[in-house]
Amino acid sequence: MEENVGIAWHRLLGKLVDNKNQSFKVELNDVSRVLGIVFRALGNNGNLQIEPSHARKIHRRRSVLQRIAGSHQYELSAWYDEDILYLPPEISFFASHILNQELYFWLTAMAAVNQELNSAGKTWFYRNQLLTLAVLDKYPGMQTRYDNLLCEVLNSRPDLSKLSAAEKKQELAVQKALKEPGSVENCPTATYAPTAVPLWLVPGQRGLNDNRNDLDEDDDPVSSSSEQKKSQNKRQQAERVDMPDGKSGLVVVRMENIFSWAEFLNVDRSTEDDDDPDAEKTAEDMDHLSLARDKKSTASKINFDLDLPAAAYDDAILREGITYPEWNYKKQSLVKDQSSILEMVADDAPQCELPARLYPAAKKVRQIFEALAPVRTWYRGEHEGSELDLDAIVQFSADRLQKTRHAEQGLFRQFRHGTRDLSTLLLADLSLSTDAAVNNDAKIIDVIRDSMFLFSEALTRTGDRFALYGFSSKKRTHVRFHQIKTFDEPLNGTIRGRIQAIKPGFYTRMGAAIRHASHLLEKQPAAQQILMILSDGKPNDLDHYEGRFGIEDTRHAIIEAKAMGFHPFCITIDQEGSDYLPHIFGPNGYAVINKPEELPSKLPMLYAQLTQV
Repeated sequence: MEENVGIAWHRLLGKLVDNKNQSFKVELNDVSRVLGIVFRALGNNGNLQIEPSHARKIHRRRSVLQRIAGSHQYELSAWYDEDILYLPPEISFFASHILNQELYFWLTAMAAVNQELNSAGKTWFYRNQLLTLAVLDKYPGMQTRYDNLLCEVLNSRPDLSKLSAAEKKQELAVQKALKEPGSVENCPTATYAPTAVPLWLVPGQRGLNDNRNDLDEDDDPVSSSSEQKKSQNKRQQAERVDMPDGKSGLVVVRMENIFSWAEFLNVDRSTEDDDDPDAEKTAEDMDHLSLARDKKSTASKINFDLDLPAAAYDDAILREGITYPEWNYKKQSLVKDQSSILEMVADDAPQCELPARLYPAAKKVRQIFEALAPVRTWYRGEHEGSELDLDAIVQFSADRLQKTRHAEQGLFRQFRHGTRDLSTLLLADLSLSTDAAVNNDAKIIDVIRDSMFLFSEALTRTGDRFALYGFSSKKRTHVRFHQIKTFDEPLNGTIRGRIQAIKPGFYTRMGAAIRHASHLLEKQPAAQQILMILSDGKPNDLDHYEGRFGIEDTRHAIIEAKAMGFHPFCITIDQEGSDYLPHIFGPNGYAVINKPEELPSKLPMLYAQLTQV
C-alpha cells in the first residue's frame, strides 16, 4: 500500500513540475542523418559524427515543487568537440513540432562555424554571441529561423519580478545578448546560474574514453572496439575514483541488539570472479558512474585471433618491406614510409571449381554480361586478315596513280569481336570483423567469397582485364596484401582455390592497401581504370589509425587515386556507411548494401553500371 501511494505521489509531482511539451517533441534519431548532410553542406568537417548528449548537473534556481520532486537537477544541452556534435536525444522545448525541429538545425549551424571562429580567450557567454553573428553573416537565410526561435525563447524566459537583484541583472544581460548578439561581453554573476538558453552551445566536455594518458599499451583493443559499436541513446556523467581496497564494508546492525553484536559484510569487493550478466543494464539505470582502474589482469581474456599464424600455416610471402606514406590530418602532411606492405599468396590452396550452389546465380550473371561484350564487326585497314578489303585496294591504287601516297596501307579486313579498353582491380576487406554472422547459414567472409566467385564469372564473359586482392593489417608495419588473381592470370581452378582459401584476420588499414592497389593498377594501360573496394566497416587498426586518423588517411589515398586517373568506388555492407563514406569517396563514390546476403548478386550489377559507355 505504501509503495502504491508513493508511486501515485511521484506521478502527481512529475506532472506538476514537468513543463515539457511531450506531444510536440522531436527525437534526434529522426533527424540525425539530415543534420549530418546539412553540416557537410555548410562546408565543414565531412567526418562529423552526431551523437546524443548526456544530462549535465546544473546549479539553477528551482521552484519548491521541483525541489520536493527532486527534478530539474540535470539538463540536456548541445556542444561540439572536434569531430563529434553532441545534441539532446530529444527536444520538446517549444509547443511546436516545427520549432523543435528548427532548433536542431540552428544548433547544427552553430557547430558548423565553431571551428572557423577565432575566439581564443573569450568566455562561453560571449563566444555564443560571436557564433550567432557568424551564422547570420555567413548564412543569411538563417535569419528568419533565428527570429522565430528567439521570439519563443524570450517568451519563455523567467519573470523578472520574481528574481533577486543580482539574478535580474544577469537575466537582463542574457536577454540583451540574445536580441543584440555581441553587445554584452561578460555575464554578471549571481547565486544561481541563468536559465538555460536553448539556442546556445555549452562548453565542450570530453568523455572519459578520450583520456589516453592513463591507458596501458596492453589494453585489449578488441574488447574496446566491440563495446564502442554498441550504440547507446543515453550518455551518462562519470568520474574516475581510486580502486576500493576491499577493506571497507557495510555494517548491518540490528537496533535491538546494538549493544551486543554487529555483522560485517565486505561488499565492496574489487574484482568478481564471474561476469555480471546484468552489468550493462545496471549501468544504464545509473545516473552517475564511478570508474576505477583495476591493476589485475583477467586470465580468461586471451585473443588467439589476434596472434599472427605460424609460417607453416600462413600464406606465402611474395614481397615485403614495400612502404607507403600516411596522411596526418593534424599536421596536414604526408608522413613518409609510415606503413609497410607484405604481398602474400595462398600458394598451397587446392584447386577447385565454382561451388554448385552458385551455378544458378552464375548462369544469370553470365547471360547479363554476355550482352555487354562487344559485338563482332569488320575491322578495316588491317595488314593481315581473313579477306581483302576491296575499298582499301581501290583507294590505294588511286592514290598510287596520283602519287599522293607512298607508304603501303592495310589492304585486309578482319571480322572479330571489339574490345572494352578498361582494367578493374577488386580489393576486398578481409579484417576480423568479416567473421561476423550474416544469418544462420553464412558469415560476412562467405558473402565476400561468393561475391568474388560471381564477379570473376561475370567479367570473363566481357573479356575485361581484372585482378582480385584482399587485405588486413596489424599495425602500420604489417599490412597484409593477399594476391588472389593478377591481371595476367586467367580464371581457372587455381584462382578459384585462392578465393575459397580467403579467411578473416586482423584489422583494416585501408589507406595503405588502396595506395598499393593504385600502384598495381597504374601499370595497366587502359582508357578506363576502376578500383573497387569491398568493405564492412570503417578503417581501423590497433594503433593511432582508429577514428578520424584512419578516415582522413583513407580519404587522402582516394584523392591520390583519383589524381592518377582512376575511378575508385566502395561497396559496403556497413549500415552506418552513409555517415562517413561521402567524406571519403564523395557522394557518388559508394553504395551501401542493406542486406549483406545480396552482395554477391549486386556486385556484378554495380560493375555493369560503372562501365556502361
